[in-house]
Amino acid sequence: MNPIGLISMQYARPFTAEHFKHFDAMKRQGFDFVELLVPETGELDLKQTAAALRDAGLGVVLAARVNLQRNLSSGDAAAHQAGVDYLRYTADCAAELGASIVGGPLTGNPLVFAGRAPAPVSEDERLARKERCVEGLKAAGDHAKKAGVTLAVEPLNRFESDVLQTTQQAMELLDAVDHPAIALMLDTFHMHMEEADIAEAIRLGGERLVHFQANENHRGFPGTGATDWVSVFRALHEVGYRGPVSLEPFRRNDDRFGVPFAQWRPPHEDEDARLSASAAFIRSHIELTEYRR
Repeated sequence: MNPIGLISMQYARPFTAEHFKHFDAMKRQGFDFVELLVPETGELDLKQTAAALRDAGLGVVLAARVNLQRNLSSGDAAAHQAGVDYLRYTADCAAELGASIVGGPLTGNPLVFAGRAPAPVSEDERLARKERCVEGLKAAGDHAKKAGVTLAVEPLNRFESDVLQTTQQAMELLDAVDHPAIALMLDTFHMHMEEADIAEAIRLGGERLVHFQANENHRGFPGTGATDWVSVFRALHEVGYRGPVSLEPFRRNDDRFGVPFAQWRPPHEDEDARLSASAAFIRSHIELTEYRR
């Protein structure tokens, strides 16, 4: 049975020691692990965090946070090296916390949330970006492998990345990297925008898929949107996926004109029942998939 987890920023961002109290709630809601953002320096004491997770009976995976200053695909040598160094740092954090996976847009080059608009690039620059990503992932992968950690590259939608948006692109990159510590992460939220067929994309990812985020097309609670969860989990079952499945529901209970949906908001009411139902919903699809004929 795949472990089911919840993204920590469901409760707070940044997630600090004062929020450890939510670990017991996550466990009570039916989650097996928490997906934490890789902490910036000073945000979390890793030993203290690992102890709090053990006390709550939760596992952990990590999500990387890239920016233009630590940017694997950058043509600026300092930013590129900072991107490599950051991925090494994420692997060290994971090892200390007891996590075996760090996922996210590891290739860098964020767009909208970095205040940068997409722009066309020459063919030479496109190929150079790819080569910089390949070299950087290989270097970071060597470090991660020694730490017992897998770095999982996540394609993002066209508004959040201009270097890696589809599973096909990710597979091309992984073929070029060809490293045992570099694998694939997929998120149905981004896949809704960029894949012609989510199930086929999952099948394409196949055995390289090590982390899966089960998110609605509108990032609401699973089961409240347009995602065809039967086909999604049938595809995961067909490729033999047994890795973590994490949920990242953003709040969609305010439909007033002019309220930005992309803005994260902390909870202002008890969401225990909805989160419990979300965990049970996803778990039921995993459990029942093999019986669908």
